[in-house]
Amino acid sequence: MKAVWYTAQGDAVKVLQLGDQATPHPQRGELRVRLVASATNPADCNRRRGNGYPMEFPLVIPNSDGAGVVDAVGDGVDAAWVGQRVWLYNGQRGRALGTAAENIALDEKLVMPLPEGTGFVEGACLGIPCMTAYCCVFSDGPVEGKTLLVTGGAGAVGHYAIQLGKWGGARVLATVSGEAKARHAVRAGADMVVNYREANWIETLLAATDGVDRIVEVDFGGNLAASLKLLRPNGVIAAYASRGETSPVLPFYEFMRKNVTLHGVLLPGTPLASRREAQREINRWLAQGRAIHTIAARFPLRDTALAHLAVERGDKLGTVVVQCDPAA
Repeated sequence: MKAVWYTAQGDAVKVLQLGDQATPHPQRGELRVRLVASATNPADCNRRRGNGYPMEFPLVIPNSDGAGVVDAVGDGVDAAWVGQRVWLYNGQRGRALGTAAENIALDEKLVMPLPEGTGFVEGACLGIPCMTAYCCVFSDGPVEGKTLLVTGGAGAVGHYAIQLGKWGGARVLATVSGEAKARHAVRAGADMVVNYREANWIETLLAATDGVDRIVEVDFGGNLAASLKLLRPNGVIAAYASRGETSPVLPFYEFMRKNVTLHGVLLPGTPLASRREAQREINRWLAQGRAIHTIAARFPLRDTALAHLAVERGDKLGTVVVQCDPAA
């Protein structure tokens, strides 16, 4: 099969190479997917650069998320999977061979049928961004009737979090950094959007609501003081990143007095039962035809390095996709 890989960490254009690798054969409990599309996420770039991640394997095919068609199954897997359109995640998490390739073999539990009406390119976006969003939004159960704040509402995770929060019956507020991003968040369904670069954005939110029940947080450390002002008693913060301050000092007594619950959300380490719930519920949401998927850019497999560079620029709106099978 054709694949992109690296044998040393570093800059995308220097370490990523295209060529032939052995087509994988599914082992017991695994499916093999003929990939149509692969998503490039910031975590994939961090792993390739070595930004907080060691080189775990001698050879790595990058990218974790993807979509395609099952073409083979291993022992213990129902043959009815063969021919099904699917989406998958965690392709390159704890294993060497990810989705920047024509084929991938991985655990059946990481694969879900792709509902009719959702294309392969859109399906490739569902792994890290959409599943992280689901796990954050519903970290403490249903959100119907609650007020949910999504920080970074124009980001890939944030945009899905807004949609899933509205689908779950919440009133959804969002923060963004500019007008174009505000329009993007509104398109996702946000009831109110504020620019966090404006001086009085916290007061603006408090004037419109008596506080929020849950926060889906893209910058835990940078927004910690604001979160404590905005949270109602017994509120929840589900944080999947901390960009402004990576080692924040936690004001324990302020958390205690409000009975705040803090969840750190990292998808691969989330309990399997929660991830399986996320897969099922995302498919139920997709089947209702309400999902908006934002594709920031598309690249052919041979230009996977350019896809990584597009993510690393930091100005993308949506998910950067690599097309593994341009004919599909």
